[in-house]
Amino acid sequence: MATPPYLLQWGGLCVCRRYSLHAAGGSVSSANMQYVTLVVCFAAAVACSAATERPIIGIIAQHLNSRTFSPNRTNTYIAASYVKYIEASGGRVVPIFVDQTKGYYKKLFNSVNGVLIPGGGVDLDNSGYLEAAKIIFDLAIEANNHGTYFPLWGTCLGFEALSRLAIDKLVLRACQGHDLALPLNFTRGFRRSRMFSGLSRSLERALRTRPITYNSHGKCLTPQNFTTFGLDHFFRLTSTNVDPNGVTFISSMEAYSYPFYGVQFHPEKNNFEWTQRKDHVHIPHTKDAVLVSQYLGNFFLDEARKNNHSFASAAEELNALIYNYPVTYTQNKTAFTQMYIFSP
Repeated sequence: MATPPYLLQWGGLCVCRRYSLHAAGGSVSSANMQYVTLVVCFAAAVACSAATERPIIGIIAQHLNSRTFSPNRTNTYIAASYVKYIEASGGRVVPIFVDQTKGYYKKLFNSVNGVLIPGGGVDLDNSGYLEAAKIIFDLAIEANNHGTYFPLWGTCLGFEALSRLAIDKLVLRACQGHDLALPLNFTRGFRRSRMFSGLSRSLERALRTRPITYNSHGKCLTPQNFTTFGLDHFFRLTSTNVDPNGVTFISSMEAYSYPFYGVQFHPEKNNFEWTQRKDHVHIPHTKDAVLVSQYLGNFFLDEARKNNHSFASAAEELNALIYNYPVTYTQNKTAFTQMYIFSP
């Protein structure tokens, strides 16, 4: 949805611009100026209201490296926790499959209201996951440049993918981020970000002081690489963490000019992953951890409500939804409680 020229839009907040208007025969009177301002502000409020109340989020699948659930290494999957995360904030999910044509991705992009690039373990140099993410990223850049507010969200590997796609270069370094629940070290001015501008003071305090963001990664984006390779021109750094070896890494960021958001931690696990397997025993499930997950999910879905993308028909929409696929209990074999597993 294009933002009208009389409107300033920042993080979903709409502010009226006050113009000096002149009639053909002279300036507009003070009373009439107030009337014009009210009309403009009313139009601004209408323009910034939700474009859809039925947001649908695409989630990118990835190849499944499991002899149990993908014996021929041809199946793909989406962890069900991401689906529940979206549903808990009032959205529905469509799977985005890998190794498809550009036409497939463009059609799906124009049908959904946002895309979540999930965590996982596939290659960020050459994989169907990365190729799908790249096509979606380029489409989102183009759409936003032409006035359609289309958000992207990257979690863990998805966060790393966003950093790679923004500069066409992978600039991660090894770190120790496995099975760590950590507080956030917010950057100065983090409240000027869209992601955290609506954060309550109580939840900010919890995020600063309690280990309620769960990390599960072996590579990090450091502030040094963030600056050295020019990512700071595209993304605003909003928080960092420090691994057990003293390596500082970026834990959250958002694009300056696009509604693109990335977190290195896993907000979906707090509410929906219950494994106690080795290397996954510290997922936080406290009330504050749950509230963090809900806050971030609600934020992303609010962003997705700002465009009016939709499927061509109700039948096409229903056929695309993830409800058409079975969910499999996998906690006895994997770190995920449930997974959607797709055969080619």
